[in-house]
Amino acid sequence: MTQAPRDSLIRARLLSFHAEPQGDDGYTYIEDGGLLIRAGRIAAVGDYAAVAAQAPQAKVSDRRPWLVMPGFIDPHIHFPQAQAIGSHGAQLMDWLNQYIFVEEQKFADAAHAARIASAFFDALIDHGTTTACAFCSVHPASVDAYFAEALRRDMRMIGGKVLMDRNAPEPLRDSPERGVAESEALIARWHGRGRLQYAIAPRFAITSTPEQMAATAALIAARPDLLVQTHLAENRAEIAQALSLYPQARDYTDIYARYGMLGPRSLMGHCIHLATARRARWRKAARWRCSARPRTCFWAAACSTWRG
Repeated sequence: MTQAPRDSLIRARLLSFHAEPQGDDGYTYIEDGGLLIRAGRIAAVGDYAAVAAQAPQAKVSDRRPWLVMPGFIDPHIHFPQAQAIGSHGAQLMDWLNQYIFVEEQKFADAAHAARIASAFFDALIDHGTTTACAFCSVHPASVDAYFAEALRRDMRMIGGKVLMDRNAPEPLRDSPERGVAESEALIARWHGRGRLQYAIAPRFAITSTPEQMAATAALIAARPDLLVQTHLAENRAEIAQALSLYPQARDYTDIYARYGMLGPRSLMGHCIHLATARRARWRKAARWRCSARPRTCFWAAACSTWRG
């Protein structure tokens, strides 16, 4: 007869956020906290004495004075860039062409993608990140490797194949039709499995033709349950190039608006050089939302030198 796993009780200083902090609101801090783990899930959180009373037989792990927090959420990361971190580039497109696009071409090889996926997830967990929304490469093999590793670890991860049919090396270009068809197949294969979610991922306006943007817009309209991720206004040279390719647009943000890519389920990377009025409208129209409930999220230890 298999013996039921023993409850585990972590004793530590606990900090969690339940809203955007406003002064003393938006977070909960417990100086002497208890975090009860039962069957691999968080069963109770609160003052140590109260939680300990619920499970007198639990194995106690005393982590004081360490601070324990919910796992961090990274809403913008690139899985294929794991081995190119810190590569210097004078401008965005120079950096992409010299380093990133070279690295991403390797992800056509399923074995390479699987090897990097294992290292990528190890690095996330080592830094306390337990949920992320990632861009994979243009290759379906990269998406398969990413989601397979996340499923194996039972992590809540979001991701998707990048769509790009211009301004990239030929091995990294798809087409409007193939990009959508491969995305649809990947959505059917991975979305909703375990704790996984798919994000439709046109890389950015510079690497997608109007035809691909229109095809992607149709996919987004057909799947309003999915997230959408892309890039916006990282630097001024990028903005100028994007507007030269879409001269009808009023500004960079308007390019995405014309293709139905702005909404409450949109994740726009960077957004550095936005006009004040546009930034205010964008914050109202589309923002990241996460409802990581204590019973379904992981927690990660943070630095013991933090003091409340």
